[in-house]
Amino acid sequence: MRHYLACDLGAESGRIMLGSLENGILTIEEIHRFPNVPIKNGSSMHWDVPALFTGVKEGLKKAAARKLPFASISCDSWGLDYFLLDDRGEIIPPTFHYRDERTERGVKAVLAKVPWETVFAETGIQFMVINSIYHLAAETPERLAKAGMILPLGDGFNYWLCGVAKSEVSLASTTQLYNPIKRVWSQRLTHALNLPRKLLPDIVASGTRLGSLKPDLARETGLPQIQVIATCSHDTGAAVAAVPAAGNDWAYLSSGTWSLMGVETGQPLITDQSRELNFTNEIGYGNTVRLLKNIIGLWLVQECRRVWAEKGRKFDYAELTQLAAAATPFKALINPADARFLNPPDMPAAINRFCRETGQTAPRTPGASIRCALESLALLYRRTLNQVEQLTGRKITRLHIVGGGGRNELLNQFTANACGIPVLAGPTEATALGNILIQAVTLGHLPSLSAARQVVRDSFGLKTFEPKDTEAWESAQKRFEMLLK
Repeated sequence: MRHYLACDLGAESGRIMLGSLENGILTIEEIHRFPNVPIKNGSSMHWDVPALFTGVKEGLKKAAARKLPFASISCDSWGLDYFLLDDRGEIIPPTFHYRDERTERGVKAVLAKVPWETVFAETGIQFMVINSIYHLAAETPERLAKAGMILPLGDGFNYWLCGVAKSEVSLASTTQLYNPIKRVWSQRLTHALNLPRKLLPDIVASGTRLGSLKPDLARETGLPQIQVIATCSHDTGAAVAAVPAAGNDWAYLSSGTWSLMGVETGQPLITDQSRELNFTNEIGYGNTVRLLKNIIGLWLVQECRRVWAEKGRKFDYAELTQLAAAATPFKALINPADARFLNPPDMPAAINRFCRETGQTAPRTPGASIRCALESLALLYRRTLNQVEQLTGRKITRLHIVGGGGRNELLNQFTANACGIPVLAGPTEATALGNILIQAVTLGHLPSLSAARQVVRDSFGLKTFEPKDTEAWESAQKRFEMLLK
């Protein structure tokens, strides 16, 4: 039996996961989970990096206590954010949160120098105000003068483990500084931002052996000096690697705080049409391309829950889903892609304002608010899926939902209803699975990505949701499209 460790960092929590592979069957276990709570300083937001390092270290100690012959470890994280390292390799604080408001001035700074059409042509990455390029454009000259390297977050944790600073291509591609045609950092954009080439790390392929766990970290945690591998350092890249699919008539939806919907292609699709539809070309394992759109996801629900809790009304996610299921269908709809939902101080109030401004009756209960959010997300998924078919010429016959959001069976059913195709939900731990399986392929324990996906099919059950109530959802889609005009 082979054993691997995955350090999976998410916007709400981080985990150390144990994967064990034997005779083509993979089992996975959460060894340690720790919270990821951003720090707010006035209008600024940044990450509590020392707390994250402590959480990872505690997880490694728990892993060491298992006394298993671990083969390797790899870290993955969300995209967008990065560490600034000084010339000694130490982090220059703070590490800003992608929702920090400074990106608005970063957008102005970039577009004053380079037209948006050129930014897209260079990178194939959709416009989002939270993209790394706009954070970097908002950096102060003083901070950049101190910097020796800019390192995306997941790569930064791999560096912390082994002392080797490289940028794995799946995560590099999300920064909007990577040219997927030339497969290098975009000289045009780095020059426009006055970023010296020395600040950008070398880019390595998914599945690169970086080195061994640092001796001091090995001693402190009790682990041996196992291999540290750059798998797919971007969590969505890892999750898509674990989609249990074959053929090319499927799409994926990585469902969580963010929803990422798209297909795998062999080459970037950088056209006027893909730019106008705001699609993105991110790199996956084996230099495949994840042609996708980033969509606000269960952030809508998470923020509603947070606001209600602050007001003394505490709900768990299961309770909110039950309340939504019991609420009246299609009473009100929102456009989840509207900028007002990106980071409002009061999400339920933002939903209500949108409804009132569009001539709808605002939700009056938590159940009605959550139902409004989930129905609207499902309708946005349908619109996005139609755009995928339009761009690629493919007919999508099934949708694979992976990630923690796949546990929300109500949203899964709504998605099947809205899209009119079967939805296959699972595995929910796709990011950690992809991380672990790429480690196994890198070490020669599995022959290929297709073999890894077969392991997922053999190891984890999927739940299928068939479309229902198609007439009602067709009518709702027409209402929804009117909200986008």
